Amino acid sequence: MFMLKERLESDLREAMKARDELVTSTLRMAITAVRNAEVAGKAARELSDEEILSVLTKEAKKRREAAEAFAGAGREAQAAKERAEEEVLAGYLPAQLSDEEVAGIVRDALAAAGLSGMGSMGQAMKAAQAAVAGRAEGGRVAAAVRAQLAKG
Repeated sequence: MFMLKERLESDLREAMKARDELVTSTLRMAITAVRNAEVAGKAARELSDEEILSVLTKEAKKRREAAEAFAGAGREAQAAKERAEEEVLAGYLPAQLSDEEVAGIVRDALAAAGLSGMGSMGQAMKAAQAAVAGRAEGGRVAAAVRAQLAKG
């Protein structure tokens, strides 16, 4: 049931044996983030694969944003490192949906829930995020929801 954490740890051991510094450091960071999430809150607990995917998605987003910031500051070597770390993390995430696929899923989720108008943005986001299930970044989902609600 909880296979993703074991896969991360196994891949870390393989990367260490292969002396792959990029993968080793990235997976150490990812496992640390997962462990921090496990002990956050009132009681320590084991995260489900879905929760681990959420942590990895956040870490990949941090890398993407850091790469953009470094590139904007003219620090291309650091930006390249951040992009490479994001690529390593992307190997553990589900394939991202295209904008057209996100729009279709959002349209179906809003129709199923009977939501329309900007006043139902919160409910619409909840329904859309559940339908997308981590296969698209929250900002892209929010943009699709806004576009659908503005139409209806």
